Amino acid sequence: MVHIITDSAADLQPQEYEKLGVTCIPLRVAFGDREYQENVDLGKEQFYELLLGSGEFPKTSQASPQLLADLFENAKSNGDEAIYITLSSSLSGTYQTALMVREDAEYEGAYVFDSRNATGGQRMLVEYACRLRDEGKNAAEIVAGLESIRDRIELYAVVNTLEYLHKGGRISHAVYTLGNLAQIKPIISVDTEGRVALPGKVMGMRKGMDFLGKRLAARKPDGAHPLYVMYTNNRSIAETLAQRLEANGWKHDGIIQVGAAIGAHVGPDACGIVYVGE
Repeated sequence: MVHIITDSAADLQPQEYEKLGVTCIPLRVAFGDREYQENVDLGKEQFYELLLGSGEFPKTSQASPQLLADLFENAKSNGDEAIYITLSSSLSGTYQTALMVREDAEYEGAYVFDSRNATGGQRMLVEYACRLRDEGKNAAEIVAGLESIRDRIELYAVVNTLEYLHKGGRISHAVYTLGNLAQIKPIISVDTEGRVALPGKVMGMRKGMDFLGKRLAARKPDGAHPLYVMYTNNRSIAETLAQRLEANGWKHDGIIQVGAAIGAHVGPDACGIVYVGE
């Protein structure tokens, strides 16, 4: 048996993890002195309520390494294999910590896979791993399958406000000030190294949605994998994006909400797309 493990940055809902048979390790989210575990005592809706109402900028951090150590040890004891699909190593130390845990476990059946992504991109890898597991693939074959699509994941989003990118240190104060005056909406993406990139900027949310449509046309989705629409706190924006995409012939396979790992940096009223390119 192959156990699929991930962290809460993959942005599935608790019932989705259960349905897929995936173990989710919760990331920690702190607002001031109060710390939460994502999906345990902090759901997505509550996260955005705190983001908008607490006056505190959230800090996200890794879960306790002991949680993963216990999962690897259980797999080892049962003669099973385990694959941990982590949040991008360029965004968090989770991957490096997991490698140390794996080394301590001294078990060849334990694998650590760097998603080089987050939110919907990480989710797609988790779902594909489950598909391969259910087809009877072993852990090494599943990891090879994940490697075959990782660099083809396309994730783009339109950010409604520069405030959270500024607070998170992603843009300078000068860019933040000028961007606000000009009503600029930045486009963010995740590159093949798993880093957050800023490939463009537009004037207004509608032009941002047009940009996303152009990305789909420039690199068409691989029909063997889903196309997801994403959003932070405001689902109506995602529904508008989905309608605009559908009007141009692009049908989505679901609308997913972005959680704390990325939501803390992009803020409210953002929307985006994620898919595997041809």
